[in-house]
Amino acid sequence: MRREPGFQVYLVTDRNVLAPAYSLPAAVEEALKGGVKAVQLREKDLGTRNLLAMAYHLRELTVRYGAKLFINDRVDIALAVGADGVHLGVSGMPASAARKAAGEGMLIGVSTHGITEAEKAVEEGADFITLGPIFETPSKLRYGRPLGIELLREVRAKIPVPVFAIGGIRKERVASVLEAGASGIALISAILGSEDIRSNTEEFMRLLK
Repeated sequence: MRREPGFQVYLVTDRNVLAPAYSLPAAVEEALKGGVKAVQLREKDLGTRNLLAMAYHLRELTVRYGAKLFINDRVDIALAVGADGVHLGVSGMPASAARKAAGEGMLIGVSTHGITEAEKAVEEGADFITLGPIFETPSKLRYGRPLGIELLREVRAKIPVPVFAIGGIRKERVASVLEAGASGIALISAILGSEDIRSNTEEFMRLLK
């Protein structure tokens, strides 16, 4: 049985975009103070031990602020730290296999970059998907040209699970992705690259009310 994720802003970590004043835990905590209710730990270049240590730290923070924690790809680390979910790439472990490993209690998100991938993710049991890049953004250049608002609208019409728009989601674009049917937005540098993460997060949260 699929479960609703229960959030609208999905913060995806990337410590390489942080302003010099912030460590990753400090940045995440400021976003949580600003109202974020879901964090995906996505630090692919960290070794297992360092990633596990970071996951424990973020688990402590997300529990403190009443938010959900997702771990990118690593079902084992998600289970070890008691995370709320795991987020999978389309070329990685299928959602169906992650479900067998993690059980029914864990939320499963899947990154998708078009209608075919979105449909496959749902077929394999994803609870929600991210779709992007909707707009041009440096972090998603390897995925090719931006998908655009109309494709988001088309995917949303066909997909029965929540769809989070990702890629170049700036404040002035929030209204258009919501109007196209997005359940919420996934943000990386739009929050973490800010000099004042808490205030910036609060501005995004107000746009979603």
